[in-house]
Amino acid sequence: MSIVVTGATGHLGRHVVDGLLEEVPADRIIAVVRNPAKAAPIAAKGVKLHVAEYNAPETFDGLFAAGDKVLLISSSEVDKDRVAQHEVVIDAAKAAGAALLAYTSAPGNLTAALADDHRGTEQAILGSGLPYVLLRNNWYSEVYTAQIASVVEHGAVVQAAGEGRIASAARADYAAAAVAVLTSEGHENKTYELSGDTAWNFAEYAAELSKQTGAEIGYQPVSGDAYADILTGAGLPGGLAAIMASVDASIEKGELASTSGDLSRLTGRPTTPIADSIAGALNG
Repeated sequence: MSIVVTGATGHLGRHVVDGLLEEVPADRIIAVVRNPAKAAPIAAKGVKLHVAEYNAPETFDGLFAAGDKVLLISSSEVDKDRVAQHEVVIDAAKAAGAALLAYTSAPGNLTAALADDHRGTEQAILGSGLPYVLLRNNWYSEVYTAQIASVVEHGAVVQAAGEGRIASAARADYAAAAVAVLTSEGHENKTYELSGDTAWNFAEYAAELSKQTGAEIGYQPVSGDAYADILTGAGLPGGLAAIMASVDASIEKGELASTSGDLSRLTGRPTTPIADSIAGALNG
């Protein structure tokens, strides 16, 4: 039996593979990648590689075997039909008789533009009859900490989330949860609402940035349309900018504020506080 991880060279996938290597022999892990050169560091650790594309169903032929556990990391190609992409993996896993399919989904109450793809994929998984685990990940703290240099330069955190709170966690936290369900028993046909232990808002985030950088940084709330315009002006594609603005609208409505405790229970440790994520980004 193998553990198969799609999107293994992505931000989340790399953490998952590293976590699996601490729990199972490397030759039991199959990393699904698009670019084998990019995956060379993974292969050097003894992990098997399989080159495949969501948009090319034939590249998944022969990948899965009966009894495999599969982690389907959602496609990052937001301009594609992501449900159809995911169904390629679901269908191949079902045909092979996989023992479990885990999927990195989104919070169950999310109404942002991203939500429809995740709900559609969940329905496809449920319809497949495969034993499943739905890992409904909240937002990643790194989405924000990756922008610290720009925030410090401009002296402002600019978002369209009002006073809304967000229970984010680090990618490593979500990866650890995936590793837990792939390497332990009793998770079949369960849905986990994964989030950080503590929700925060952008005013608090700006204050923590000020504290750690010594710069004067404030929170500047703007409208959704203004935020999308700012993002496109910075070079982000219009479609992606609209998605980011819709996520902020969901934050303002409280859709990402839930702290279920599922994430820390699965991993057996507290989630990474936003202050620690900021410190890691500044010192990285």
